[in-house]
Amino acid sequence: MLAPEDHKRVSFITSDGMFCYVAMSFWLKNIGATYQRLVDKIFRPQLGRNMEVYMDDMLVKRKEARSYVEDIEETFAVLRKYRLKLNPEKCAFGVSGGCFLGFMVTQRGIKANPAKIKAILDIGPLTNINKVQRLMGRMSALSQFISKVVEKGLPFFKTLRKVKNFKWIEKCQQVFEELKAYLAKLPLLVKPIPGDTLYLYLSSTSRAISSVLVREEDDQTPIYYVSKVLNGAECHYPPIERIALALVTTTRKLRPYFISYLVRVRTNTPLKQILGRPEASRLLVKWAIELSEYDISYLPRTTIKVQALADFISEMIGTTQEEVLEEKPWLLHMDGSSTAQGSGASAVITSPQGEDMEFSIKFDFKASNNEADYEALVLGMKMAQDVGASDLLAYSESQLIVK
Repeated sequence: MLAPEDHKRVSFITSDGMFCYVAMSFWLKNIGATYQRLVDKIFRPQLGRNMEVYMDDMLVKRKEARSYVEDIEETFAVLRKYRLKLNPEKCAFGVSGGCFLGFMVTQRGIKANPAKIKAILDIGPLTNINKVQRLMGRMSALSQFISKVVEKGLPFFKTLRKVKNFKWIEKCQQVFEELKAYLAKLPLLVKPIPGDTLYLYLSSTSRAISSVLVREEDDQTPIYYVSKVLNGAECHYPPIERIALALVTTTRKLRPYFISYLVRVRTNTPLKQILGRPEASRLLVKWAIELSEYDISYLPRTTIKVQALADFISEMIGTTQEEVLEEKPWLLHMDGSSTAQGSGASAVITSPQGEDMEFSIKFDFKASNNEADYEALVLGMKMAQDVGASDLLAYSESQLIVK
């Protein structure tokens, strides 16, 4: 019930006069936030232990059935104390699984809602822009279950750009059929156990970045899929920066996981060395500062054993890293400069995959042009060593260094 002094704040005028609410109504503008604060406060001792609450959706949970009745009694006691009522038609007790917040929660993990899958399967022929937009919206609702959902939907994105000349081509239909087949075997997402170490796999292409957070114990089981379309300048990032962007995007999306758990990034790229260098580009330095608040470590990739992670076998789509390293060396372009105002050196390292890494330093000592060139070579070689380059081809304008 609302306090009498608050009645004037929820009053409204009709043709028959002025009226006001005497109890909370979900038609009020800020009632959602107010009600959520209420349930968070009254169920605080139970939240996370044997209960989860979001708005008017309540879930009393217990792994062992023998103490379930006690949990129900505790919940009912709180409801009676604060005079809250439940709708019996919407209540279910003693079930091993059910729908909560649009997801199917079971003892084994979280499944995609069959109704959301059916909505895509029954969408019918995509003959106009509105139906394609409807498809994209329904795919978005299942994005955390679909590996590389953005890449799977790229052909659909392209059709949305042609509003006047909409055409549903054969390739789009083929991708749509592949999507339907994929939806028939969506993976089960698991919940991490407190104290677990989680593992992150990254992948990037010239058009999108993706990642999957995994729990590795007896098997590799996914926790959450993340995917993002590259826009504007992001499409022109070097491959190593796209991988770094995938990591940063994942930490922003899954911040609660990164705060609560130790996360190990499985990557064969020199991501740790690049992010740990102050001479890196300003963008990488910015990301390194943002990532420093999390407990993240880096490990080399291992064999992917399950079908749910098959899309993440390759980090950077194209020629495999091993094949490229066998064919091409790393390239180093460096230069030193000395003026009356000071001296410094810069170096650009190009990986076999074509990604550029720029470094520059300013000397706190006087140096001639030749000395600056030598310092540039030393800087470049140190950077190349840090990123794991074994075969290095150096270029310089100085004939004293390069013959």
